[in-house]
Amino acid sequence: MPTRPFLPSPALFKRRCALLAGMGLLAWPAARLAAAPASPSASASSSGVWPRALAVPGGVARLSLGPAALRPVAHLPHADGDIPLLVVGDVIEWTALVGITLSAAPGEASIAMQAPEGGQRQVGYTVAPKRYSEQQLKVSPRTVDLSPEDLARYERERAHQALVMATFSQPLPQTLRMQVPTPGRRSSSFGLRRVFNGQARSPHSGMDIAAGKGTPVLSPLPGRVIDTGDYFFNGNTVWLDHGGGLLSMVCHLSAIDVQLGDVLKTGERVGAVGATGRVTGPHLHWGVMLNRTMVDPALFLAA
Repeated sequence: MPTRPFLPSPALFKRRCALLAGMGLLAWPAARLAAAPASPSASASSSGVWPRALAVPGGVARLSLGPAALRPVAHLPHADGDIPLLVVGDVIEWTALVGITLSAAPGEASIAMQAPEGGQRQVGYTVAPKRYSEQQLKVSPRTVDLSPEDLARYERERAHQALVMATFSQPLPQTLRMQVPTPGRRSSSFGLRRVFNGQARSPHSGMDIAAGKGTPVLSPLPGRVIDTGDYFFNGNTVWLDHGGGLLSMVCHLSAIDVQLGDVLKTGERVGAVGATGRVTGPHLHWGVMLNRTMVDPALFLAA
């Protein structure tokens, strides 16, 4: 199904264009503005915009940066260096998309925008609280406490993947409405907090989809393969770069059918569902990352 673009209402569209024309940002004749057609898809409803806005831990904030002749530059201040943000839109209105970490505390937050005329300004937003489900599990101690060898392997893999996750590339994505990588029941929700033998572990940072071993796994958006490997927890894994700091990962694969550098279209095969890594059965773990932050993949889906 084709992606339905978000358009302002015809009246709002005319007012914005008239304003920009007065600023010298547009040179459209008034008659052309008056003839802007009304369309059933020309709705301001958030149901036609991806990712959907949900300013909670693990969600996405959509922050208006206003009109400008050129795409603004925005970043998220961070102790280890500013993190660039994906900015979408056009001269009528630009929007910064901000992935919010699962560990974010509710309250006020802000990003920095580089103004076209020079200097910076802060754009604020509010992170609302969200309580995720918690699951208490009793398992074998060896599945919780890593051996020195396994811990060393995990630390090496984490350092490597931190470099992968810092990818921010051009061109920017042309659409942000994703396709589910494989059919199946969503078996574990994003943000689920698991406690193993009384020890809290990191919240579930992706979407688990129950599917049989060998079920094809497809690219959710056009993307470039930026990493493949067999990782301790995630098993056979592929990372895709969709542009502008938007990445996705598919894990526990039984087969990897792409190579580093491959450029894929939406729906092209990446691999097959499996049970590699630390799992109890075959399923797909699908993660979506925005500005180096794992966010809820469901926000990028139509349903």
